[in-house]
Amino acid sequence: MARQSGVIPYRLEPDGLRVLLVTSRETGRWVIPKGNIGKGRDARQAAEHEAREEAGVRGEAENVPLGFYTYRKVLPDGTSRPTVVEVFAMRVRKAANTWPEQAQRRREWTTPLEASRRVQEAGLAVLLLRLSERHLHDESAP
Repeated sequence: MARQSGVIPYRLEPDGLRVLLVTSRETGRWVIPKGNIGKGRDARQAAEHEAREEAGVRGEAENVPLGFYTYRKVLPDGTSRPTVVEVFAMRVRKAANTWPEQAQRRREWTTPLEASRRVQEAGLAVLLLRLSERHLHDESAP
């Protein structure tokens, strides 16, 4: 099984938590920034790199992953293989006006609930809701 890492970029707004989704280059479906873990990087560093490249956002991903999900990655020859994605939450510190993959993707801030409805991977939807639940729990702590 192939392995990738990804990030759920988030920010806190006056009316609540927002997460950032991007469109995939090939199909235009809503996804999170994710990609292969390159040499010399660990999964967290690779996730931060993908956030910069695919969404133009910077921050520090959390040390502990939010969770994992699997999907079938379509390869250039048309075949697919199961791929597991290690997902980190990352509070966005800076969002650039221009970024490397800007011409190939759209990005949009939305609520975690709306994001969970837009993504096709059920496991990713669960992670988006998990981040939202964790945030609500943190807000209610004394």
